[in-house]
Amino acid sequence: MTPTTTPARTVPASAATASAASKPGAPAAPHHLETPAGTTPETAATPPAGTPAKTTAEATGARSDDAAELIAGARDRIDALDDRIIGLIQERMAVSAVIQEARIGSGGRRVNLAREMEILGRYRDALGKPGTALSMNVLELCRGRV
Repeated sequence: MTPTTTPARTVPASAATASAASKPGAPAAPHHLETPAGTTPETAATPPAGTPAKTTAEATGARSDDAAELIAGARDRIDALDDRIIGLIQERMAVSAVIQEARIGSGGRRVNLAREMEILGRYRDALGKPGTALSMNVLELCRGRV
């Protein structure tokens, strides 16, 4: 039985981060997602002339075209979710800065440790031990931006 191939599913690396990178104050794309120097996102995703395009199965590591299509669709959904998560974190950072400015302006401290403990507990209760680590990272992102 000869496996069938499907057209390559190429998505420019910048497409996954385009909406996040277009927001003010958005972090730059991670190094592994950056477009190589001297190329556009479209040419960076295109294999050199004479190089056969990867099938969707090859690009996803799947063993069948059906699984590859499922993975490709799920990856698109994950990219969209990640864009929303990044946007929400950026929004949280902005709200946290407003709170910190008000607290400091009134003579208070920059950080309210009791409140941070509530947040740590909420993440831990919802996500287990990894939730604590995640909330620590979120809190770190949101501290001291004033």
